[in-house]
Amino acid sequence: MNIKDKVSQRIINIKPSGIRKFSDYARTFDDVISLGVGEPDYDTPKDICDQAIKAVQDGKTHYTANRGLLALRQAICHYYKERYGVEYDANKNVIVTTGSSEGIDLAIRTLIDPGDEIIIPNPGYVAYESAIRAANGKMVFLPLDEEHQFKIRPEILEATITKQTKVLLMNYPNNPTGAMMTKEELAQLVPIIKKHELIVISDEIYSELSYDHDYCSLASFNEIKDQVITINGFSKAFAMTGWRVGYLLAHEDLTDEIVKIHQFGAICANTPAQYGALAGLKSCENDVVNMRDDYRHRRNFLVARLNEIGLPTFMPEGAFYTFSNITSTHLSSYDFCVELVKKERIALTPGSAFGSGGEGYVRISYAYSLDELKKATDKIEHFMKTFKPID
Repeated sequence: MNIKDKVSQRIINIKPSGIRKFSDYARTFDDVISLGVGEPDYDTPKDICDQAIKAVQDGKTHYTANRGLLALRQAICHYYKERYGVEYDANKNVIVTTGSSEGIDLAIRTLIDPGDEIIIPNPGYVAYESAIRAANGKMVFLPLDEEHQFKIRPEILEATITKQTKVLLMNYPNNPTGAMMTKEELAQLVPIIKKHELIVISDEIYSELSYDHDYCSLASFNEIKDQVITINGFSKAFAMTGWRVGYLLAHEDLTDEIVKIHQFGAICANTPAQYGALAGLKSCENDVVNMRDDYRHRRNFLVARLNEIGLPTFMPEGAFYTFSNITSTHLSSYDFCVELVKKERIALTPGSAFGSGGEGYVRISYAYSLDELKKATDKIEHFMKTFKPID
């Protein structure tokens, strides 16, 4: 018997993460400087760690409510009201999730029946496609391009919607491009979302990492607030990637259904980690600001250096990635990254990992020290000057 024949075809059709695939390949080489994975190089702020440890010591290691620790849900609601002007009810509109990735998966599985169309950005974050395949949904790709700074254009969105379209999934600040959309630009999408009665899953995990504009949450537009499922979390802004605490904000008619899946899967997010996240919202604003300021400094260095080297790179306004154009090398994005890691021991992420719209680009994370960025860009410059394909 072939055991693999027993596996669901929809799961077999899911592609492994292109980010992790190339990262694993790069690990087969010694002394590699990796700029591939989107993980802050900072340790989690001390007060978060202290409060999580205290929770363990105080015996707070049991289940919380399925929706999460009430105090944390209340703090999340206060945070969204103060930061983004959006009001939510802690008892009705919030679910604390096992990272924002679970939130995205829960939202998609709750909304999508087999054959329903969901529009996703191209290029876009690798997890979106796999979650949709697992839900038997139908993906429709929304093209984003460098000429328009990888923003969603109203006319392109309108042209992409069909009678079968149920959901739009959007992500700003954007992974992999670092693109942002201003309040004025988002406002142009609102009439389209309302007209077509779309549910929008708004992935806002990088909302605190906005460098040149005040961040605007899509749910702040009252006319479509009930149509928006907001996904956010603590991994990026609070340097809590391994803690796996995120959250989902939505109309109660949606959260009442979403929590059904969550309660039978995760039950609740990690309890001590929830206490740590609560401390983050209460006392770590300065840590977030300091990290953001440092990322801005790294961004400015990296973009200037890459353009100097000859890799055209537009100025990202959020997240901690550049999306650099490598078409002048006449290599595919994957081959470029292979040659670079072989010759210079520098690991980047091929743009093709993020969809067909990412071909011709590489994603470079600047969630690394300035010293590492300087060493890496010197090696990239050497590669560009001496490049010859090798076997």
